[in-house]
Amino acid sequence: MVYTIANGQLILSVDSLGAQMVSLKSEAGTEYLWSGDPSYWKGQAPNLFPFVGRLTNGEYIVYGKHYSMKNHGFASSSEFKLVRADSAAMEFSLSYDDKTMLQYPFRFEFRVKYALEENRVMVTFRVENLDEKIMPFGIGGHPGFRVPLEEGDNFEDYYLEFSQVCAPDRVGHTPAVFLSGIDQRYPLEEGKILRLHHDLFDQDAIVLKNMSREVTVRSKSGRKSVTVSFPQMQYLGIWHMPKTDAPYLCIEPWTSLPSRQGVVETFECKSDLIHLLPGNVYKNAWSIMIKEEE
Repeated sequence: MVYTIANGQLILSVDSLGAQMVSLKSEAGTEYLWSGDPSYWKGQAPNLFPFVGRLTNGEYIVYGKHYSMKNHGFASSSEFKLVRADSAAMEFSLSYDDKTMLQYPFRFEFRVKYALEENRVMVTFRVENLDEKIMPFGIGGHPGFRVPLEEGDNFEDYYLEFSQVCAPDRVGHTPAVFLSGIDQRYPLEEGKILRLHHDLFDQDAIVLKNMSREVTVRSKSGRKSVTVSFPQMQYLGIWHMPKTDAPYLCIEPWTSLPSRQGVVETFECKSDLIHLLPGNVYKNAWSIMIKEEE
């Protein structure tokens, strides 16, 4: 079921399937979120939990046992419950059940809250470990935004601008999109700018670390922009469907990374995962800000 909130500046719709944003409009009516056109990519803004990226052979090991799980975990294909709602905020919950336990042997509750604050969507992830053992997991966002945002613009008119000068490293991936272990410096123009063109993604996502934790997509002369801020996420994926002219861009803040090539990962030993103690709660907030200049 799709639920909608508004605050006079933004109108946000979220589907309880995956607790995924399906529309983000300005009050003037501009749609900022990708439509989910399956000819390019049927997703729109999936929430990634309890893993980010690919698992070697679709498998992993935890506490001595093997389990299977699809790319990016199961949250995006799970039905969430709406647990709280008011005029400008809503919160969704996913709890463990027999189906999740077959893929991920932990008792948990995962909540996703959306709150509208002026021209910003605040997204808060909350994970509670209801189990009696340490729970390793990864988490992240995967929102896709329309690019171009304005009529008459081309994809190549747009660029990403980081909020601070930085010298990021690109996380090395193999052709099969697993970790290669070879990271390389990824230079930005003036330490801040990445100009967009479709062949950037011919080898799949660009995944960065050691970068500024806020980035804006805008055109050279346009009035509309989107800023994603992710102060508690140490990785950023930038992506659209490889080898296409896809009219969207995903800006994906992550806490963790995929598996290494050829390695069935043992989750207790994977240092980039969050390792949550029994009875504890983990929170991570990030945001999307829409700006329309007059």
